[in-house]
Amino acid sequence: MQTPELISQNKSFGGTVLFYKHFSSACQTDMRFSVYLPPQVASEPDKKHPVLFWLSGLTCTEENFMAKAGAQRYAAELGIILIAPDTSPRGLNLPGEDESWDFGSGAGFYINASKHPWSDHYRMEEYVSDELFKLAGEQFPADLDKAGVFGHSMGGHGAITLAFKYPNKYKSLSAFSPICAPTLCLWGKKAFTGYLGSDTRSWEKHDAHVLIQTTNTRLPLLIDQGSDDPFLQGQLLPEHLVKAAKDANYPMTYRLQEGYDHSYYFIASFMEEHMRHHAEQLMA
Repeated sequence: MQTPELISQNKSFGGTVLFYKHFSSACQTDMRFSVYLPPQVASEPDKKHPVLFWLSGLTCTEENFMAKAGAQRYAAELGIILIAPDTSPRGLNLPGEDESWDFGSGAGFYINASKHPWSDHYRMEEYVSDELFKLAGEQFPADLDKAGVFGHSMGGHGAITLAFKYPNKYKSLSAFSPICAPTLCLWGKKAFTGYLGSDTRSWEKHDAHVLIQTTNTRLPLLIDQGSDDPFLQGQLLPEHLVKAAKDANYPMTYRLQEGYDHSYYFIASFMEEHMRHHAEQLMA
């Protein structure tokens, strides 16, 4: 595997935030990601450390989480490596790639596209769950037996569905305001039609409220959702996942946080609880 190119680095809470780019074999183009290495990486150089993958939402890049979520403080305390990929390939000049904010650039949806021309490059499921996962263990002191995943909005959808699809890879799981039923909302219908085609049966393989009924994982799932989120009713549809979890007797904690919206101000407000939720699972 080619060594990623370091773009920048900054000290943070005794550790280091680093930004990289590399050629992705999954996406067949350059991809970017950010990493936080807690101070324990330097003080215990021969030790592997738990790793948490963060998946961001629509329009975001590898930078939003590191700049706004406030997670480094808790990662430094707990000794957890953080990794945040970009949300899609960029600059491929595909038709329609940059025409809207909820499809194409910044909107990869963490699935593998099967419809041309997206299928050659928009393979974010493979990129996150396989290529970046392996890279974390080869390029950084990440203990892949102690890997968790969490995310926001589109990334919350990605985190939940990837954990459900790959139960042997992820040992902890949480989400902020996830898209819970993409086959039923406009964001999901637009993305899945574009990336996968019109066969709605194929969409269900990427829908959290469908997958929760058959997944082999029993990871405790923590979800926080703001009550004043403008996307709550029309796009996120958490009631479908709540019902499906209850029907499947899945261990899920859903918390509707009064007065909070869809922003990183909301995410930062509850980041400590999510980090400790993951630490409890990863360090058990």
